[in-house]
Amino acid sequence: MKSDIEIAQSARLVPVQEMTDSFGIHEDCVFPYGKYKAKICLDVFNKIRNNPVGKTILVTAMTPTAFGEGKTTVAIGLSMGLNKAGKKSIVALREPSLGPVFGIKGGATGGGYAQVVPMEDINLHFTGDIHAVGVAHNLLSTVLDNHIHFGNHLDIDERDIYLTRAMDMNDRSLRRIVIGLGGRANGPAREDGFIITTASEVMAILALSQSNEELKKRLGNILVASNMEKEPVFAKDLQVHGAMAALLHQALMPNIAQTLDNTPAFIHCGPFANIAHGTCSLVAMKLAQRFSEYTIVEAGFGSDLGGEKFIDIVSRMGDIKVDAAVIVATVRALKLHGGAPVKDADAGTIEHLKKGLPNLGKHIENMRKFGLPVVVAINVFEGDGEGEINAVKDYCQKQNIAAAETRVFTQGADGALELVEMLIQITQKEESKMRPIYELDATVENKIETVAREIYGAEGVNYTTRAERDIRRVVKYGLDRLPVCIAKTNSSLSDDPKLLGRPENFKITITGVNMSAGAGFLVPLAGDVMLMPGLPKVPNATKIDIDDTGTIHGLS
Repeated sequence: MKSDIEIAQSARLVPVQEMTDSFGIHEDCVFPYGKYKAKICLDVFNKIRNNPVGKTILVTAMTPTAFGEGKTTVAIGLSMGLNKAGKKSIVALREPSLGPVFGIKGGATGGGYAQVVPMEDINLHFTGDIHAVGVAHNLLSTVLDNHIHFGNHLDIDERDIYLTRAMDMNDRSLRRIVIGLGGRANGPAREDGFIITTASEVMAILALSQSNEELKKRLGNILVASNMEKEPVFAKDLQVHGAMAALLHQALMPNIAQTLDNTPAFIHCGPFANIAHGTCSLVAMKLAQRFSEYTIVEAGFGSDLGGEKFIDIVSRMGDIKVDAAVIVATVRALKLHGGAPVKDADAGTIEHLKKGLPNLGKHIENMRKFGLPVVVAINVFEGDGEGEINAVKDYCQKQNIAAAETRVFTQGADGALELVEMLIQITQKEESKMRPIYELDATVENKIETVAREIYGAEGVNYTTRAERDIRRVVKYGLDRLPVCIAKTNSSLSDDPKLLGRPENFKITITGVNMSAGAGFLVPLAGDVMLMPGLPKVPNATKIDIDDTGTIHGLS
């Protein structure tokens, strides 16, 4: 079989305006970035206000492994399959970050015969949105230090600054740094650091804003520091939020590309789900809803992360109803969660698989707690045995859950038709009763503990001294009615990445609570959460190259 990039480069792409015309997107609202990708201006909402809202399908997963379970690939293939079955469908995805592209994961445009294209453009810079987020974030950081340098009229406590700097690359050396060295002329000397751009609150704000006015307001509410009286200092106090919004004006417009079958794909914003809320922009989803019968939305990692945050945060802010959930599962991930060797994707026995099935069961249980109809997509890999696949199906049948074999990687749209049929049936027969897992007026501790008990399966929550102090400050600043966006490992239902399967008799430890006041949520930190990844021993960047014809090789 050809590599992902070979398949993508051999695809027959159609000009972007031909594709958007086919879905009724008015040409005046399409701003091409080259021949095959474009931005859609927000004025289009005025033209489609009377369009009916299609069904929304949330694609989530069991607890993933380092090998990747193909959730994005399944989401793309599902949309392609729906279109092949005669249903108008658009997939809405996040933009890839250059950090993972050059690090260990590689690209994030699907794989095999279920991809969004042009994959090289999407994985490398795309339309520049992530760079705009980084510049806007660092403008705020720069103005903050400049303010302190020139007299500090806001009386900012330099020991109590919440804002770091951002860059879209995995650079462990920049996690903790000292700035301002070299004398008084070089600004105040203090400890600082970098986070990856996709972890920036600015990225979350961009994804959750639906207008320039809202974008500017949210940016102004970014909490940057406390003053000497322990009162909050916001970006609007530094009078820089207007300039930040100006930098992000074009980035707010969603990007459109195409699947291998030439149907639209919205690809916009890239908040990580183990740190932030983990889905593409609200404007991209809302446009897709009004231009299609089925919008397919991928949420990062498992139901305990992107899935939970979509219901408890994104759907509340965007008033988006989810009609059904697809849970992606793989034989190899189930084996790993059942005790198979973690370094070998092909290791493990059917007994390991059966021991790992409770992990899938917990994710099914989670989606049911949110009131969603559920279908399991078994993403079949080469080497998966018929007996292993049937064991997963038997388990799902006992859970009274439909399960479909999905082979979109090797078969494209055809490999999703069984899943498509099940999904259409379940959305026609079963009404979604979507509901958040907690109320916003609950205490911060109650919201954290509800997610921990109900979604992670924890017995309870421990709080460090810093976390208790942070919660008191949250209450003092009047931010305690915000939803919680818990940052934790994606490798386990718990906060310990080594606890695989369906852990029992555990508690999670909250080590701190960050306040993303502009984005509109609190970020409790569960365990040791990394906001700036590092590169592996052999980075994926060493495999990427370009030849004399301008053809890029090595992306996957």
